[in-house]
Amino acid sequence: MADEQLTHFNRQQRAKMVDVSHKQTTKRVAVAKSRVTMAPATLKRVQDGTMGKGDVLAVAQVAGIMAAKQTSELVPMCHPLPLTGVDIFFDTTADDAIAIEAQVKTVGVTGVEMEALTAASVAALTIYDMCKAIDKEMTLGPTYVAAKSGGKSGDYVREQPVDVPDVR
Repeated sequence: MADEQLTHFNRQQRAKMVDVSHKQTTKRVAVAKSRVTMAPATLKRVQDGTMGKGDVLAVAQVAGIMAAKQTSELVPMCHPLPLTGVDIFFDTTADDAIAIEAQVKTVGVTGVEMEALTAASVAALTIYDMCKAIDKEMTLGPTYVAAKSGGKSGDYVREQPVDVPDVR
């Protein structure tokens, strides 16, 4: 990795958006994961649907999908991509946490890892926002790319950290 040339800099060593016009169009999928750890009473209210602001996971689902579609407006060097699918899964059976998995798909010349990370992150932020009135000690993360497929570099699957349960 150390001898790979970084492509986000021009001849003057200034940031640039990478030219991907020469790349092959392929089906690309990325999966990112995150989690929100909270007090047991907070998690119970989320599971029971008794949080005062509404259905926490329904709102987080929509927020994550919307965020994936806005990634290029949030992260300066990301290419705007025509996403072909965004799905978010939650697991509330974990140890006082909500595990989040965001899956993003496209057919294009660049990957969707940033879109998946953005979706998972904003879903986590939304859960925090909807629960913060009763639990200010929630923690977010870790957030990471769990897998990706497509493109020149091929498939990647991260070894699952022990402290992050699988969502499915």
